[in-house]
Amino acid sequence: ETITAFLFHRGGHGDPARLAANAGKSFVGSMLLGMGFTFDDTDKKGVASPLAEMRRLVEADPRNREVIFPYIGGEEVNTSPTHAHHRYVMNFRDWPLRREDIGESWAETDEERRRELRRQPIVPLDYPEPVAADWPELLAIVQERVKPERLQSSQRSKSSHGRRAGVWWQLYHQAKDLQASIADLQLKRVLAISRIGQHAAFTFLPNDRVYAETTIIFPFDTHSAFCALQSRPHELWARFFGSSMKDDLRYTPSDCFETFPFPEQWEARPALEAAGKAYHDFRAALMARNDEGLTRTYNRFHDPDETDPDIAKLRALHAAMDRAVLDAYGWRDIPTACEFLLDYEIDEEEWGRRRKPYRYRWPDAIRDEILARLLALNAECAEAERAAADHE
Repeated sequence: ETITAFLFHRGGHGDPARLAANAGKSFVGSMLLGMGFTFDDTDKKGVASPLAEMRRLVEADPRNREVIFPYIGGEEVNTSPTHAHHRYVMNFRDWPLRREDIGESWAETDEERRRELRRQPIVPLDYPEPVAADWPELLAIVQERVKPERLQSSQRSKSSHGRRAGVWWQLYHQAKDLQASIADLQLKRVLAISRIGQHAAFTFLPNDRVYAETTIIFPFDTHSAFCALQSRPHELWARFFGSSMKDDLRYTPSDCFETFPFPEQWEARPALEAAGKAYHDFRAALMARNDEGLTRTYNRFHDPDETDPDIAKLRALHAAMDRAVLDAYGWRDIPTACEFLLDYEIDEEEWGRRRKPYRYRWPDAIRDEILARLLALNAECAEAERAAADHE
């Protein structure tokens, strides 16, 4: 009786609305705008400093640890079996360059500033008013390896890239709201996904990292949150409304997360917590045992020729996770059985021996039913938020 603009039988014709309930819960990682901030033995361009130099600087002055942090990007999230980092980054936050740059305005807002600094667990407490010059050896590296690049950007562009040349010792985008959220919630870990990847795979990362802008970070530490985000309903939504790079999903928080209508009380449901923990812990052990990261693990997960018992168990645990999420929506009539289906049609002759784009997923009819229901739920949630705002 109805065919919507999305070719569904329900859910409306308009794009999904961003929901206030999801605001401030997803963040793009930090953008450096100068790899001279990093210590990285894998850098082939000669811009980063070697790890041996970092170790020498820390040994010579242990205070240098206070502004050197593990640095992790989307590639490490997807390829390392333990999501291990191999790079470090110098981070002077938004501190002034020199103490004389603080000025009278600093004294006027001193107490407010101190409160802000205390929210950041990585700030050394014996520097209530830190400046970058408090770490002269590290600052000298940044001045040599980053400042020239920032000045060139300033000459080429009057955009924000150019304006950042005036504060060349600071990261271009520091994800300060993310750090404040982690501190306020006292999180020991966060959820993360590579901004671009084949499999929409989420995982936990420790709270002491500088996360690269190739990651999307969520200030959640529960397995129930992991369950809701890793489940197929959210993956379907992200693939349908997110963009792509070649065949890979480009996860954009504004389209994939902020619009997604989660089940009620999704962050604290025991069934989601149990299903998410069982899946996450088994997957983590499997990756460590096989020395395979998320990408390789899910390549096997979606391979119709893969019959390994552990992969079969991972598929079953994923179905249990999906069941818990569907039940949280009250959609007990939706089956969770999957099939190995091509993501798109291919010419068998032209394709040759390349790995075919199979995915272990729900049939198209189930996919469309879920998306239609989610679109309808998004509209209901948005209307309820508007009514509540009008009432207030």
